[in-house]
Amino acid sequence: MELVGERWSLLIIRELMFGPLRFSTLRANLPGISAKVLTERLEKLEWAGVLAKRTLPPPLNAQVYELTHWGYAAEPLIQELGRWAAMSSQHDPTLPLSPTSFMLSLRTMLNREAAKGWSARIGFDFPEVAFVADIIDGAMPVRRKEPKDCDATFVAPSGPPLAAMFYVGKTPKEMGVRVEGDYLIAEKFMALFCLPEKIG
Repeated sequence: MELVGERWSLLIIRELMFGPLRFSTLRANLPGISAKVLTERLEKLEWAGVLAKRTLPPPLNAQVYELTHWGYAAEPLIQELGRWAAMSSQHDPTLPLSPTSFMLSLRTMLNREAAKGWSARIGFDFPEVAFVADIIDGAMPVRRKEPKDCDATFVAPSGPPLAAMFYVGKTPKEMGVRVEGDYLIAEKFMALFCLPEKIG
């Protein structure tokens, strides 16, 4: 708790869950964090062995931050905190959240029993980042990559419109989301996710 309980630390880990990011992208994905605080948190997490800093090969030559194997092992912790938060009567799934946070919410709220025996590749295309989720017999690995050869792709301006569709029942038209590919597969995919019952 001393390591990840500091403000922003766990959110930084969350944003790195699907691969390395530049400092500028991390800061853009965490509205409200200052460059100074982000630098301090990254240094502390690097010192503790949660993440590492490396330089991408030419022609990019950009410095990125990425989780270590131990850092990636924090995903169940983030998922359980998300599930716990969703049980609150004050939880609002339509509040601002980053694309990464939305994708982690899907991995958390997936009904694995309902997903067994079915496979599909689903794309998520946001203005600044894209993801591909593969439903494979009850599991759902997610990668940060361009959605090619997908059965269906959600093209959304940000995370909250998709959260409203998946968890509140809003339609794509209401939320300004475009669904490309097989709409029936997209509907079947959306039906695999639901929030837990409220207990507080």
